[in-house]
Amino acid sequence: MSDIPLGVLDLVPISSGSTAADALRNSIDLARQTERFGYARYWFAEHHLNPGVAGTSPAVVLALTASATSTIRLGSGAVQLGHRTALSTVEEFGLLDALHPGRFDLGLGRSGGRPPGEKAPGPTATPVVDGRAPNGLLIPPRFSFEHLLGSPRIALQRKLLLLPGAESQDYAEQIDDILALLAGTYRSPEGVEAHVVPGEGADLQVWILGSSGGQSAEAAGARGLRFAANYHVSPATVLEAVDGYRARFEPSDDLDKPYVSVSADVVVAEDDETARELATGYGPWVRSIRTAEGAIEFPTPQEARAHTWTEEDRALVQDRLDTQFVGSPARVADRLAQLQEATGADELLITTITHDHADRVRSYELLAEEWSRR
Repeated sequence: MSDIPLGVLDLVPISSGSTAADALRNSIDLARQTERFGYARYWFAEHHLNPGVAGTSPAVVLALTASATSTIRLGSGAVQLGHRTALSTVEEFGLLDALHPGRFDLGLGRSGGRPPGEKAPGPTATPVVDGRAPNGLLIPPRFSFEHLLGSPRIALQRKLLLLPGAESQDYAEQIDDILALLAGTYRSPEGVEAHVVPGEGADLQVWILGSSGGQSAEAAGARGLRFAANYHVSPATVLEAVDGYRARFEPSDDLDKPYVSVSADVVVAEDDETARELATGYGPWVRSIRTAEGAIEFPTPQEARAHTWTEEDRALVQDRLDTQFVGSPARVADRLAQLQEATGADELLITTITHDHADRVRSYELLAEEWSRR
């Protein structure tokens, strides 16, 4: 499996008892370490109004991380286009590329304060029987975000991210504007040219991130862009996402065939029991996200065990718990290989959160060592 590159997805998590500054320093250190371990990419996610997540601005954190590393590719996973313009996005990443040319991935996503809604199932060519893909990969029941639609916090996030009276641009149109500004071919409806300096001609890989076979997969495929599917966010729809992307793929100047990365939540330790202990805080952390209270500071195992679980709580997080890969290096590598086989992924994107930074670094190190032996 060493021919399948591994990357890192970092939310810049804040552990209980620490600060956002600690989290940022830890993330920059983790980028240095994973570069040394041989990881191919390091992506930062964008999240807002979360007490336990400091990754609010990927471009800013990328600038800091680029100065602390030298070879690992860096990127956004993803820039949330719902509250941005095409111009601001190209300008930000143009600035990054100007000083660190050829090192950045511009990952684009649809969210940005937009309330999550139910999407119609997209096309899928991969059969799922009794909750399993043909090779045994767990595909849990679809999770419904309907309970979040009326959340005051979701509404407030959208209000604070958008200027008064502003409306998000159509997603596919915005992607086209970004591509045109990067290529130097942008023209307004009136025929006026726009040239972004820096930004035009920037040596960026453009990726689209998606959780289903809907608009994101269609946009990536139709434009011949790279696509990142989220098993760690929406494991129920990962096969739909990659199948939908491939079904709509059209070759481009940049890419002659589909190219897919798939993410997974992972905790690795020397043995299964230690790994399970390190992952204890994951359940309460996911619960805080899915109740719309915002990601809490990642708890210690002791703090996590103090949480009193209700049946409603367990229903909120069960799919994420069941699809987190936790254990010894060999056990986790086996499950990642299964994920890769089921999705046909060209790369895998690993997201790991533990309370202690040293345990998180060690998890990535153990996984890299095991992966390289296969």
